[in-house]
Order: sequence, then structure tokens, then C-alpha cells
Amino acid sequence: MKHKPIIQIIAVASLFSTALSASAISMPLPQQASEQTISNGKFEAGNGTFLLNGEPFVVKAAELHYPRIPKPYWDQRIKLCKALGMNTICLYTFWNSHEPKEGEFDFSGQNDLAEFIRLCAENDMKVILRPGPYVCAEWEMGGLPWWLLKKKDIKLRENDPYFLERVDKFQKAVADQVADMTISNGGPIIMVQVENEYGSYGEDKEYVANIRDMLRKNFGDDVTLFQCDWSSNFTLNGLDDLIWTMNFGTGANIDQQFAKLKELRPESPLMCSEFWSGWFDKWGANHETRPSADMIEGIDEMLSKGISFSLYMTHGGTNWGHWAGANSPGYAPDVTSYDYDAPISESGQTTPKYWDLRKTLSKYNNGKKLPPVPKTIKPISIKKFNFTEVAPLFPNLPEPKQDEEIRTMEEYDQGFGSILYRTTLPELTNGGVLTVNDPHDYAQIFIDGKYIGKLDRRNGEKDLTIPSCKRGAQLDILVEAMGRINFGRAIKDFKGITNNVTVKEDRDGYPFICDLKNWEIFNLNDNPEFYDSMEYFPIETFSIGENGRLPIGVYRGTFNVNKPSDTFLNFETWGKGLVYVNGHGIGRIWEIGPQQTLYMPGCWLKEGENDIMVFDIVGPHQAISEGLTSPLLNNLQVRKPLTHRLEGENLDLSEISPLLVGEFSAGNGWQEKKLDKPTEGRYLCLEAIDAIDGKDIAAIAELYVLDDKGERISREPWIVDYADSEDVKTGNRSADKSFDLQESTYWSTEAGKPFPHAIVIDLGSSKKVSGIQYLPRMESEVPGAIKNFKVYISKEPFKK
Repeated sequence: MKHKPIIQIIAVASLFSTALSASAISMPLPQQASEQTISNGKFEAGNGTFLLNGEPFVVKAAELHYPRIPKPYWDQRIKLCKALGMNTICLYTFWNSHEPKEGEFDFSGQNDLAEFIRLCAENDMKVILRPGPYVCAEWEMGGLPWWLLKKKDIKLRENDPYFLERVDKFQKAVADQVADMTISNGGPIIMVQVENEYGSYGEDKEYVANIRDMLRKNFGDDVTLFQCDWSSNFTLNGLDDLIWTMNFGTGANIDQQFAKLKELRPESPLMCSEFWSGWFDKWGANHETRPSADMIEGIDEMLSKGISFSLYMTHGGTNWGHWAGANSPGYAPDVTSYDYDAPISESGQTTPKYWDLRKTLSKYNNGKKLPPVPKTIKPISIKKFNFTEVAPLFPNLPEPKQDEEIRTMEEYDQGFGSILYRTTLPELTNGGVLTVNDPHDYAQIFIDGKYIGKLDRRNGEKDLTIPSCKRGAQLDILVEAMGRINFGRAIKDFKGITNNVTVKEDRDGYPFICDLKNWEIFNLNDNPEFYDSMEYFPIETFSIGENGRLPIGVYRGTFNVNKPSDTFLNFETWGKGLVYVNGHGIGRIWEIGPQQTLYMPGCWLKEGENDIMVFDIVGPHQAISEGLTSPLLNNLQVRKPLTHRLEGENLDLSEISPLLVGEFSAGNGWQEKKLDKPTEGRYLCLEAIDAIDGKDIAAIAELYVLDDKGERISREPWIVDYADSEDVKTGNRSADKSFDLQESTYWSTEAGKPFPHAIVIDLGSSKKVSGIQYLPRMESEVPGAIKNFKVYISKEPFKK
């Protein structure tokens, strides 16, 4: 659907408003009003600066994602950004939200991209459009739709003909909505991004060029295109005819981040297209925060040097329903809240960061006073309420499918929710070990209806000891799919059971292994219609079980609101699952935390009675909730330690010789050190002897291991086997941060713990190792930078 040129709307509104003012004070129309009537404009790269209609323009962009914000609140959030001192809104388009089924596009309601951009224009904000196809954003599968995985051999983000065909159709659908809103058509869109941080995925200029060509075909030759990446990898896929921008976080050495770009393109305007204001949270880890002072210092420095920026995030919002993604290596699912420790909180409240930043940005507003800050929404409390009925899962299973082999959810045309695999077991006289290859993502095992245990993908769990049983005993494996991985090569993330299930028993000293076949498959789709179709019973029909929980199932209830407003529904007594209120999926819950409440927008509540539904896949301790006036985002309830050192463990390297002894140089940036000759091993230990700054802290932002050809070894199977010290008290600085694909996060030892410091990594299998690559922290002072070091390699675990 095409829209009238947005400049007509702006011009009429502007002229009407100005006419009122002019008649009141008998003055001619101001120059600004006449400029807004220009039928088209131009945004381009000039000599050391961006040019807007030929005049220097510094982009001060606020990153907002319209699907993460309730539509009735869009305008208020945009106004908050304008009052902060921003002049641009930067936004992603999420392909999977707009095309939930192949060929069925949705740009209505919460997905009304054109309406969001119109609101930006009405608030005199420019727009930077980032249509992917891949966006990352801690969003399910990085924005790619799950149904692509129905073609199991598909190559994502590559020159796969089917993938490119579908990308082109999506890009055309986006362009049909907003291509006439580019600045050359009189609209607010000044730039469009080509792909997203592709250097962190691979090196393929042909693929990036194909995406560029699609955008030019669909948006026209006049559109200004750019690509973003990290300073360490932007040259891998940089196209000569595109603007290049850098992404980095608060505290980074800004001159160092732009040094390579200035060397290659000395006249290029400089822009940090993602300046990370905070960070995202994952289940089972502490809530992430970043100091306000670091953010302010970086923005002040950039603006003092005429450097453009986009603050990611200025307002994060919420991963409604099942849209939260997951990170890798390993599997680290993200929580529902996308608060991000941003200046504007998840619920649209102004934070101390907001006021600090507004004070700084006021210095760069051409001497003009910033607009007033719009009123924020006052949250309400809702008194404690009980759920009244429950539909137990097992008596409410849908009709099953029959299949000899195990298949993934996608192969059964299911994108989200849970799936139950059922078969029978052979006779196990002595019990055995059940192996699930691989459970994606949280599997619960039942034999003849009795709960046996769970397999949590976050912890790499695949094996479970099961008791003896008779031949024909019923095996149920209930698998909940959480968010698909959104970063790195692991985004091709199938759900359910991805390979097979075996059972192994020791029979008189000989192993008996059975690959289980002949499955019944029960698809449990995540949607309220499926949950409503179940048979419900009064909750008092059921009692608390031996595990201290009510049964697995769907719980329903109501609560009353006198005057609807925002609130935070408390789920501290619940287990794990998904929540719907008045038909709106408001997100995932999990008792492990750190998030214990869900943001409930007042605009989705009704005066009087409101319906609530919770599918709890492990069962609640109590089926109750209440509405709080502030969120619980930092209430971690995990039994597994956040560190990688067991009590009493001390690494013993006395009987092994280092294969590399060296010294790292001072300063930022990657450093590479080579062994004398390639050496085979599975376990690698990096021992830090001291630090360049002479203090007692060691830190690693990123670490790679090189194979015998000098190529980087995949880090997907890596796990931390040991670390002598990890700072998890003042931040999430555990040793796995040294290979989490994020250059702004890092492993750091605790202050006061003396050198040497050591980290041991299990590479997943035996590898031929020829060297390492080390990246220290990004700050100009490079705190924790290692000086002297040793590298050890072993085929067996190191002695502890």
C-alpha cells in the first residue's frame, strides 16, 4: 500500500500551526516553516560531515524499536527522545514480526511501520531505517523468520537462492510501505542500512552487495545507504559505494575506534551507529547496568568532535510474547525485559541517565532550549489475586502425529511453544542413561507419567540417569522452545529434539545401546486459542505435589482494575512459562531470574475485569500474582554458581611446560601470538603473569585460538573448564565473556586477587593449535591489559 508523500501532511500541519501564531502576533511566517514546504531533500556524506540539504548535519539518533513499544505509547516515547536532545530516530524492522507465515505480510497494529515513521515526522525527527534482513537486536533468530528453517539445508545470510528470493520479497514489502517516505520524496528517512554487522558473521562482499542492490531496486537510486560493523572487522565486507559506520560501547577509546576508517577514508563523516548505553539481560545471570558517566563522557566527546551517533538503546522496551532471542557460543536465552539500562526505562520512565544526558545534549542544540519533557505514566499497584482454574497439560494433549524418527518442531510446521515426544522403552533391569541429542531448549523427562529429571540446554545437559523399568514403559520428553539464537553462526537454531534419543544400559559388563524409534508427536503451539481450547478445572481440585508445585498446565484467572495504568505483574511464585493478559502475550517468566515481574502496559488493560492466562511448564508453587509499581529486574534465584571454579580447586601446572611464553603490547586492538609449531590438544590454558598497568586485575574482551592453517577455530563448542577468579559481584564478568562474540564485554578477575590468573577452555574436541588472538578492553586506559603470559595445551583436563 502506497501513502501520500508525508511532506504534504507535515507542511499542512506546520502552516496551520504557524498561521495561528502569525495571526496572534502579526508576524510573517518564520523561515523554518518555508523550509518544511520543500517537496524533496537530500542527505549525503560531505567532507568530514554529513550534509542535510547541503548544510552540515550531526546525527543525534535515538534507537527505538516500534514492535517493542505499545502502539498507543509510540508518540510519547518519540517525544521523550526529542526532549532529550535527539534529532533522529533509528529503528530496525523485524522480518519475522512482519511475515509470520511465508508470503503473509503484516504491517498493521503493532507492526504499522509507516504510522511509526509518520509520528517521527510529525515530531520533526529524521529516521534511519535498518531493514536487515538480519538485525540481531537480541530478538528471536535475529529477526529472521522461523519458517526459513523448514528448508533444512538453507544457508542463512548467504547467497542461497531461496534465502535471497525471500529477502527480496520482504524488502519490497517494506519499501511498499515506506519508500515514499525517504528524504528525496520529502519524508524523514535520511539513511537506510545494508544488512547488519556482517563482519561478525563472515566475509562475503558478494552477498552484502546483493542486499545493497535489492535496497536500491526497491527504494530507488536516490536513497543514501550505509553499512555498520566493528572497528576490528568493518573492512571485511566494506563496499566502496556505501557509507561506513562503527559500532562500539560506552567507555570505548573513541579515537582508536575510528582510526582505521580515518586512515582509509580521511574525508568520511564519522558516526557510531550503535553506541551501547547499557546491555541486555539473560536468564540465570545478574541484571546488566552501565555507568551513566561513561555514556555521557563518550557522547560529549563525539559531539565535541562533530561525530554523529545513535544511542543503542535510548529506550529498549519489551520482548513481548516469545520474541526474546538467545546468544551464543553455548546457549544464553534473553529475558523478556529489554530495559537495557537505557536512559528511558522499559516502561517509559525517565531515569537519572536521561537527565544526565539531557543536560549534556543541551550544549549541542545550536543555542536553542530543548523541548519540554512530556509527562510519564504513573504506574499503579494491583492487589494480590488468585488464579481460579487450571487445564493440566497431559490430559489436554492434542491429537498426535506418528513418526518413526525424531524430527524438529520446524519439520512439523511449528514455530513456537512446546512439543511432546512419546515412545516406549526397552526393559532396563539396572536402569540406564538416556541421551537426548540435542534438547532445544528445556526438556523434562517422564516415565509412566512420573517426573524423572530435566535437561537444560544452557548448561549443555544431554544425559540423564533413569531408573529400571519394564519393557513398554512410556517415555515422555516435553521440550520447551525458548528464543532462537540471534548472533553468530548458530542462528540456524532448530527447536525440539534436533537429532535422536538413545538409552544405554550396562548388561553384564557389556553396553546395550538402543536408538529409540516410533514416536508420537504432540505439537503444543504457543497461542491463546490453543490454550483456550483445553478443558479447565477449579484449581482447588489439585493439591501441591511432592515437588512443592501445582501441576504443569495452563492457569486462568481475572483481576480488577479501577483506573487502567501501567503496572508490573509479579510472578515470583511461578515456575517457567508464558503469560497472556487480555489476549496480549506479555512475555516469558522463569523463577531463576533475574527478572521476576512482567511489564503490563495500562493501554492493554480494561477498567473492571481483566483476563490472565499462564502456561507454566514446570508448575507454580502458588498460582497468585499482584501488580507492583516498580519492576523486579535484578532478583537472581539460581543454585548453579556463576563462576567456573569449584570450592577447593586450584589449578596445578607444575607438571606441564608452557608451549608459548610471551608479552602483549600496551594499547587497544587485537594482538596475535604464535606457537613455535602447531600442537594438538583439547584444553587450552592462558595464564596471565602480570598486567601492563601494574595492578592485580586481568581482563580479556575476546580470545580466539588459531588452527594449524592460521585460521580461527570455531568457538561454538567452547566451554570454560576453570577460571581462578571472576568478577560476578560488580558485574557479569565471568570467564565465558572472553568468547561471547561481543567485544564490549569481558572476563575480569576480582580486585584484590593477586597474579597469576588463569583461564582454561575446553575447545570441545581435540584441535591442532598454532596460536592465539587476544583483544584487551576497549577503553583508552585499557584496564586489566595482560602483559606477560604463558599458554599451555593438553589433550586431557589440567590437574586441579
